[in-house]
This record gives sequence, C-alpha cells and structure tokens, in this order.
Amino acid sequence: MSVHDASWVADDAHLDEVVDMCTEAGSYSLDTEFHRERTYFPQLALVQVRVADRTFLVDPLACDVRLFGRAFASDALCLVHAAQQDLEVMRQESGQVPSRIYDTQIAAGFLGLSSPSLASLVQMEAGEALPKGDRMSDWLRRPLSDAQRRYAALDVAYLSRIHGSQVKRLSELGRLEWVEAACEDLRRRDHGPADPATAWQRVKDVRTVKRGDRGVAMAVAAWRERRAAELDIPVRRVVSDVALMAIVHARPETVDDLSSVRGLDVRSLGKGGAEAVLAAVREGRERIVEAPDSDHEPIDRRLRGVVPLLMAWTAEIARVNSMDPTLLGTRRDVVEFLSGGASARLRNGWRGQMVGQDLDRIVSGRAALAYQSDGSLRLVDSEAP
Repeated sequence: MSVHDASWVADDAHLDEVVDMCTEAGSYSLDTEFHRERTYFPQLALVQVRVADRTFLVDPLACDVRLFGRAFASDALCLVHAAQQDLEVMRQESGQVPSRIYDTQIAAGFLGLSSPSLASLVQMEAGEALPKGDRMSDWLRRPLSDAQRRYAALDVAYLSRIHGSQVKRLSELGRLEWVEAACEDLRRRDHGPADPATAWQRVKDVRTVKRGDRGVAMAVAAWRERRAAELDIPVRRVVSDVALMAIVHARPETVDDLSSVRGLDVRSLGKGGAEAVLAAVREGRERIVEAPDSDHEPIDRRLRGVVPLLMAWTAEIARVNSMDPTLLGTRRDVVEFLSGGASARLRNGWRGQMVGQDLDRIVSGRAALAYQSDGSLRLVDSEAP
C-alpha cells in the first residue's frame, strides 16, 4: 500500500463526504492516534477511517470531529481493534461513540488468542508484517511524514478482512452472538475520566496504608485527580505517588509540616495548593475507608474460600473452549456471582449458559472439582450430606 492510497481530510466539507460514506455503508473501520503523556485528557491527533475500499486520514486539528456523530448514530458497524482508549477519546471529542462496534481483539479472545496485537492478527490473516517504528512518534506535528501516514493507514487497512475471517469461524463455533455481547459491553462501558473517589486505589503501594490512614489517601488522591483535570496535566505532575504516600503517612497539619514531606516541593502546588492538600488531609482523617475492592470483597466471609474454586473452574471451561479466560469471567465477576445479585454477568447470557449453572452447583455443594492426572479439572457430583 502506498501513501497515496490514503486521502488526507483537512476540512469539514471533505469530512462530511467521508461521514456520508460511513453512514451509507454496511461497515467501516476506525482507529485513532492521540497523545496523553503531557496532559490529563487525551489529545486527539488523527482519525483513520477505511470505508468502501478507501482510506481517509482525518486531521482533527483542522476538522470538527463532531461530524462523526451522524456515522456513529447510524446502523453501520464500526470495526476497531483494542478500542477502549479510542472510544474514550472519540466520546471526549465528538460527544458519542458508534452505536455498533466489532473489536477484532475481543473476537480473537473467543478464538483461542489472548489479547493479540493488530500486527499479530494481520500476520495470521494476511501474511503481512506491519511497520513498527512510528507508533510513538509525534502525531500532532504537521505535516505528517510519509512514514507516519503509511503507518496510520495500515492500522485500518486489514480490519475488514480480519472481521470477515473471524465472523466465519465464530459462526461455525456458535460464538458470534457472544462476541457481539462482549463488544456491546465494551461500547457501553464508562470511558470518561477516572472517578476521583476511586483514584486512591491506583496509587502505587497504597495497599500498605494502614486502615486509619486510608481516608487520608482517598481524600488527597481525589484532590490530586480533580486538580490534574482542572489544569489538564498528568496526575504525577501535580503530586507524585511517592509524595502522596509520604503525605498520607505524615498527616501534616500545617504548611511547615507539609514542607518537610519527602519528595514534595510545596511551591509546585501553586497558589492555594498547600491549603487544599491540608484540607484534604483533615477531611480524610474523619473517614473510615475499607481496603481496595480486591482485598475487601463484599461477600460473606464463609464464601471467600470458594472464590479460588470458582475461578479455577471458570478458567478450565475457558481452556476447554479455547477462549481467553478473562473474557469468560474475572475475579470481580466471581465475587459478584457470590454476592447473589441477579445482574451478575456469570448468571446471565452466554456466560450463564457456559458456566453459571456449574458455579451454582459448586457453591451449593452439589458438585465438586476433581483433579485429573493430565492436569485438567473435572466437575463431579457430590454425595448428599
């Protein structure tokens, strides 16, 4: 594929034409290039679209990408790969995401592959090797180099072909509806900024924080998240994780106390920053906060021992069916199942059909797991007590 196979789109009239093509087509492929190393919110730098055997490179610095809304609202299927961050940036910039998506990485997980890269899928399906050198280049510079344009165009060049091949195999296995449901889960997921209330759980070494200090960790991390969003800078540039943990352990009461915290330059907090941090510390002292979710799971203590058993059987079912086990069920899914909620993913849809009834039998004592000499597991009926 030459650079000239991709059309550069740098005005709204041209983008309108591309959107019309997507809206009228049965499907179109989409990818994005963006930066977020120096900002809190991702900076959209390029949108790649392939429709009707034509590739377009849309310049979001020159076009109103909200025009994509018409294509997103249509019934056309949007083909993507590993699209979680693409959906985040497109929702941020256009206000919505496509009404129907098909993620080739998710689909690959139902075909025995575990989160393969696009390059891996292209190699398997088309026998072609994608270039490696330009992913981390500056996509905001103009004009883009020929190498960048070629790299970007290739990101959408093979999605339709991969989709066709995957759909054929998924249909033969009876798993196409499962993939469609998983893609819809991704499409509906909250792709917005992080919730300040849970930001503390992503701080390095936060699990070492004592119970009495967790409230301080939560409050200071929430302030940091809000401040980073306000200034549109990475959270680490507001306060590093090391400095945040030092604040939590020191629990400073005055600006002088804060000034002596390891790894923190109070001047870098900006006007009113020191007072805001001290206010967060005071607020946090009054909070009683449980451990992060994975450590404090909302299930009866007597059921916690069964979590590894259910995880083991879920993984075994995934292995037998040549699936990525994380698609069938994660630890969080198992905990939700044990919590008894009717909406738990492992009780509903294809997951409920594949493994939900087995898990109920294990929890109720009607079935047990037996280890086989070949390393596999088998579900066996238990004798009535």
